Amino acid sequence: MKQAKSFAITEQQVWEAYKRVKANQGAAGVDAQTVAEFERKLEDNLYRLWNRLASGSYFPPPVRTVIIAKREGGQRQLGVPTVADRIAQTVVAQYLEPVVEPQFHPDSYGYRPRKSALQAVAVARRRCWRYDWVIDLDIRGFFDNLDHGLVMRAVGKYTDCRWVLLYIARWLTAPAQSVEGTVTAREKGTPQGGVISPLLANLFLHLGFDQWMRSRYPEVPFERYADDVLVHCGSEDQAQAVKAAIAARMRQCKLELHPDKTKIVYCKDDQRHGRYEHEEFDFLGYTFRPRLARTRQGCFLVTFTPAVSARAKARLRRTMKSWRLVRSSHKAIAEVAEFCNPVVRGWINYYGEFCRSELRPVFGLLDAALTHWAMRKCAGLQRRPTLAAHWLQRLARRQPKLFAHWELFGCNPAAG
Repeated sequence: MKQAKSFAITEQQVWEAYKRVKANQGAAGVDAQTVAEFERKLEDNLYRLWNRLASGSYFPPPVRTVIIAKREGGQRQLGVPTVADRIAQTVVAQYLEPVVEPQFHPDSYGYRPRKSALQAVAVARRRCWRYDWVIDLDIRGFFDNLDHGLVMRAVGKYTDCRWVLLYIARWLTAPAQSVEGTVTAREKGTPQGGVISPLLANLFLHLGFDQWMRSRYPEVPFERYADDVLVHCGSEDQAQAVKAAIAARMRQCKLELHPDKTKIVYCKDDQRHGRYEHEEFDFLGYTFRPRLARTRQGCFLVTFTPAVSARAKARLRRTMKSWRLVRSSHKAIAEVAEFCNPVVRGWINYYGEFCRSELRPVFGLLDAALTHWAMRKCAGLQRRPTLAAHWLQRLARRQPKLFAHWELFGCNPAAG
């Protein structure tokens, strides 16, 4: 007979959580154990994890710290839990998400089912056409500065489940372990990279920002993707007042708006005249600014609209350079395309949703790399870049679907 457990966590819950973690894969934690290695003793590992979770004796190990480059420059610290800990966090997330998800604001788009960053960008574009002013909010070090007491109060408003509260409290205080092996206690914040962290962030800002805005400024629309927030106002005076009120609200939540990165932006177009200090902003990899657009009637006008940002373009170029396609001259062109296309399609699907033509010069770099590939591959093209470029363009005309970007933009190696 099995001994009764302290908490009603089933083996099926742990199994379902494991399947989600397996689908997402991810890097190893402090124990250096990958998903594949965890699966070598899958039944034993899952049983041991369930037994500890259900008995209340599960304590998360330290979170491995990884430093990555931020989109806007600088560095960001990610926390990588172990595979077992990701499964444990998923058990709690799968319990809590159905409870809180129906309560979330419709204009919260980050880390939510049936919500996406592109939806947030599309709504922001429409509202920039309706409202003259935008507050581009930047919460300084949001994930690193979340107050643990306030997070637990937020969770407690939606559940009194003992094991959910217990394990979230333990994850919040789980120490961080650096690459050198130094273990640091965590007194605030929740590690980016943890399974439970996005849900906790959404729950915190739902109460700390979304509900507050709904109550205090019901006429002021906003879009929020995790801690990336845009607020739309009808006048500069209103924008200044709302910005000051949000700053005070963040202080109540023990957070701070970044004084340099938070700004009020004028959505300038053909109907909006005058000049303002800020007339553009970045949001989710897109830059919103005045652009010349052509109407269906063939006329040109200036409209405030998004297109892939300069930082995103630079990141795409860095990725393409890192492929070093010239070293793949032993492969057939179809193999090179098979390698590139999944990533390129993803870029086109995301960054090509608005002002797709802005991607054309970016993929010129890929065509230039393919030209160098052809020069090394074919003896007759060596040290003859112009001839190699013409060969590539003829191939693109014959097989426009060979590379994902050719069908949209053709082949333009000179643009690289």
